[in-house]
Amino acid sequence: MTKERLKLDNQICFPLYAATREMTKRYRPLLAELNITYPQYLVLLVLWEKDRISVKDLGKKLYLDSGTLTPMLKRMEEHDLVKRTRSTEDERVVEVILTKKGKQAEQQAEDIPLQFLELTNLNEEESDQLKRILAKMLNQLGEE
Repeated sequence: MTKERLKLDNQICFPLYAATREMTKRYRPLLAELNITYPQYLVLLVLWEKDRISVKDLGKKLYLDSGTLTPMLKRMEEHDLVKRTRSTEDERVVEVILTKKGKQAEQQAEDIPLQFLELTNLNEEESDQLKRILAKMLNQLGEE
């Protein structure tokens, strides 16, 4: 019985890991025109929804610590996609906002989600179901 549990094909973690690697690889050419990485794309997705967010809240939303997020934001700032500023209400808080170039990138990125969905061969219902299951799993694991 224990041997069965330890087979790679019986693990949840492996297909998630492998799918994540493949997904990131497939996003590369889709993001090449914007000259951004997949993690930078995630930052832009958050900012396209809400143009001003604290670095702390951005990290929470993306499950990234400041040691990972800060250098990425610095590179994005160097490429004129975002700007980091001190909050006017609390100078200890650093906020991230989109630049004009960052806002314009939204139009260029508009078709990326559909292009990726086509690569997966999942229909909309399957995609929604997968997102719900992964969100449930992430919420549970993220609480600990």
